Amino acid sequence: MPENREYASLGLVCGIEIHQQLDTAAKLFCGCPTRIRDVEESDHQFFRRLRPARSELGEIDRAALEEVLVSRKFIYKSYDSTCLVEADDEPPSELNREALEIGIVVSKLLSMQIADEVQTMRKIVIDGSNTSGFQRTAYLASHGGIETSSGRVGIETICLEEEAARIVDDRGDEVVYSLDRLGIPLVEICTSPDIISPSHAREVARRLGMILRSTGRVKRGLGTIRQDVNVSIRGGARVEIKGVQELNLIETIVAVEAERQHLLLEIRDELLVRGARVHHQVADVTGIFAGTGSKVIKAALKRGGAVLAVRLGGFAGLLGKEIQPGRRLGSELSDRAKRAGVGGIFHSDELPAYGITDEEVEMVRRSLEAGEEDSVVMVAAERDRAEAAMKAVLERGEEALAGVPEETRRALPDGTSEYMRPLPGSARMYPETDVPPVVVAPEYVASLTLPELFDERAARFEEEYGLNHEFATLMAKSPYYHLFEEAVRDLSLPSALVVRTLEMIPRELAGEGVPVSRLTEVRLKEALILVAGGVAKEGIPQLLESMAKNPHLSAPEAAEAAGLAGVGEGDVEAVVAAIVAEKEAFVRERGEAALAPLMGLVMKELRGKADGALVSSALKREIRRILGE
Repeated sequence: MPENREYASLGLVCGIEIHQQLDTAAKLFCGCPTRIRDVEESDHQFFRRLRPARSELGEIDRAALEEVLVSRKFIYKSYDSTCLVEADDEPPSELNREALEIGIVVSKLLSMQIADEVQTMRKIVIDGSNTSGFQRTAYLASHGGIETSSGRVGIETICLEEEAARIVDDRGDEVVYSLDRLGIPLVEICTSPDIISPSHAREVARRLGMILRSTGRVKRGLGTIRQDVNVSIRGGARVEIKGVQELNLIETIVAVEAERQHLLLEIRDELLVRGARVHHQVADVTGIFAGTGSKVIKAALKRGGAVLAVRLGGFAGLLGKEIQPGRRLGSELSDRAKRAGVGGIFHSDELPAYGITDEEVEMVRRSLEAGEEDSVVMVAAERDRAEAAMKAVLERGEEALAGVPEETRRALPDGTSEYMRPLPGSARMYPETDVPPVVVAPEYVASLTLPELFDERAARFEEEYGLNHEFATLMAKSPYYHLFEEAVRDLSLPSALVVRTLEMIPRELAGEGVPVSRLTEVRLKEALILVAGGVAKEGIPQLLESMAKNPHLSAPEAAEAAGLAGVGEGDVEAVVAAIVAEKEAFVRERGEAALAPLMGLVMKELRGKADGALVSSALKREIRRILGE
C-alpha cells in the first residue's frame, strides 16, 4: 500500500503492451517455417534503402521522418527457408488461419469482444526491420480485462502482427538483418492505463504471460516475448519504453521512468527560474582545435570533419544532473545527436576531459559569448552530420524548457532507457490492399475450447495430488502435465516422485552434460513404467542417464546397461548383514545413530537396485540385533 500511495501522489499513469510470438507451422502471410536459423546458413543477401510514405491524408509520420535523418543501407540475409514474400518481391498470402485461431482463443481467455471481420492494416516502419517499409497488423478484439490484486485492469485491444527481422550486425551506415524471424506471427495485447505502481505492472505482465503460455501454442525462450511499457506522471508526458524482455525488469523500468520524468520536471522548473533560453546560432569552432590533443576530435578532423558548438543559456550544471542511474540530462542530448550518425557530444558540465583542455573550452565559450551560467555543447564529425546533430541538441534543449517530451525509448539491461524516436502518430497506419479481410463467424468463435490456465491447474494439482506449491506450479507449466496425471492415476506412482522424474532429475542431468533432449515424452513414459514395475526410485537418475545416452536401447535394455536389474529382499538383507558386520564396532559405539551413515554405504553398494524403505527396514533390524535389543 505505501508504494501505491507514493505513485498515486506522483500521478503515475501506466499501461503495457505484450508482444508474444505464436508457435505456428507457418508465418503470418506466407508458408515459410517459423524457425530461427544460424546466420552462417544464409545462401543469399540483398539490400534496400527505405523512405517514408505519405498517409491517405498526405501526412508523413514524425517517427518515420526521423528514421531518415541519416541515410542507411539495409542488408538482408535470406535462407532456403525464406521466400519472396519476406523479400517484398511477392504479394503476401492470406492471413494464417492457425495464428488467427490462437489469437481468438487468447481473446476469449481475456473476455474480449471479438471483431466479426478481421482487416489487415499497414504500419509504417522504416528502421529496416521490414523489407517493405511497413509492418502488417490485424485488429482482432477489444474491451476485455483481467483481475489483479489492485483491481481490474482493462485490455483495450488484441492484434495479430508479423514479427520484425532481427539485427545481426550494425555497422553504422549499414545494418544487416536476418529474414528468418520476419513474418513470425505475434499477438499484441494492449492494456488500458490502469496500472498504479511498478509492482502492479509486473503482476499484470506476469498474469498475461501466464495466460499466453497456458494455451500451449506460443513460442518459449529469450526474445519470443517482449513488453513495451507506457508511463507518464502528472505534468509529464506519455513515454513508450520498448523491448523489455525480462519480466523482473518491468518493475525497475516503471520506477526509473517515473523518477526520470519527476527529475526532468524539477530541471524545467529550475530553468524557468533562471530564465534559461536556447540560442539557435551554431558556431564553427574547428579552428580552435587545430592543434588539439583530443583523439576523438583529431580523428574527426582527419576525415575532413568540423567541430560545431551551441550555447544553452542558463543550463550550467544541469546537463550533468543525473536523471537515471548512470545517465544525465547530457545523455539525453547525446542520444538525440547520435540519431544523426555521430558518436556523441561534449558539453561544458563534463569538460575539461577527453583530451580537451581548459583553454580550448574557454576559447569556445568566448566564441559563443557564453557566460558562467551557460552551457556549451560541441560535436566533432562530418559537417552534414555535425549540423544535424546540433539541430537535434537544440530541439532537445527546447524540450527541456517545456518539461518531458513525448517519445519512444529503448529499454536497457539495467532498467534505464535511452531515446529511440518520437512517438508515432495516426499517419503511421493505412489499409493493406493485398490481404483480403477474414469473416469471423460467431459459431466458429463459440466452437473454440479454452485451455486450463496454469494457475488454475497448479491449484488443482495441490488439491488433488497433494503437491506442494513449488512442485504444483512447476508441473502445471510442464509440457508433460498430461503424462504426470496419467502416471499418478494409472501407475499408482507417488505424485512428488513423478515430478522429480519428469522435471527435476532431467534438469540435474542437463547440468552434467547429459543429452536430455533425447528424453522424449514416449521415453519418459517408458521410464515411469519401469519405476512402477520395480526399479528403485534411487536408480531413476541412472536410468534416465542411460536412456538419454543410449537412444537405440529399449527402456529395459537401458536399465540393464545401467546395472539396475532389481534385487530381492533376501539379497538386500545379505548386503546389509555384510556391511553391518564389517562396521560392528562403529554400530556398538554409535548405536541407532549409525543408521544414516550405514544407509549411505548400503545404497552405494546396491546402486539404486533396491528401494530405500526396504533398505532402511533391513538396516534397523540388523543394528538392533547387534545391540541385542
